[in-house]
Amino acid sequence: DIRRQLIAEDNARDKSVPPVTYSNGETMRQILARSKHTLMMSQNKWTDIQRHRANILFRHYPILKDAYRLAMELRSIFNSKISPAKAMGKLNNWYEKVSALANNNFRSVIKTFKKHAPTILNYFRRRATNASAEAFNSKVKIFRSQMRGVRDRDFFIFRLVKLYA
Repeated sequence: DIRRQLIAEDNARDKSVPPVTYSNGETMRQILARSKHTLMMSQNKWTDIQRHRANILFRHYPILKDAYRLAMELRSIFNSKISPAKAMGKLNNWYEKVSALANNNFRSVIKTFKKHAPTILNYFRRRATNASAEAFNSKVKIFRSQMRGVRDRDFFIFRLVKLYA
């Protein structure tokens, strides 16, 4: 949505007039491009430059501020050591806040969470993920691509065992 809005503003703008430069010396296009990493990290880890850039961004796009706040709230739920029952309660509160936000992107997240709720709640029981299995699958894919496919399956498995066991 923001990208389309920026493109529409850019097309409507008279090309002879330079773009607006904000107090940090950047144009809105530069702010958007440079804020991508900033919006993925916690606010307490921002540098002064990132904080200033985010304040400009949030002033012009308040929906981004709401989305950032919701994303950080979800992160805090997963970082807290709570029981699955408490986690489900907090997630339900988060679902309500997301539903109040007029943004369909977060609604798809809610659908996914509700669809996989038992699996997600298992994380709060054991605090474990399937990251090690995913990492191993990635190594197998890389190995397979380096070998340009698999002709002899038994030999392939033998090589995997020798390399990764």
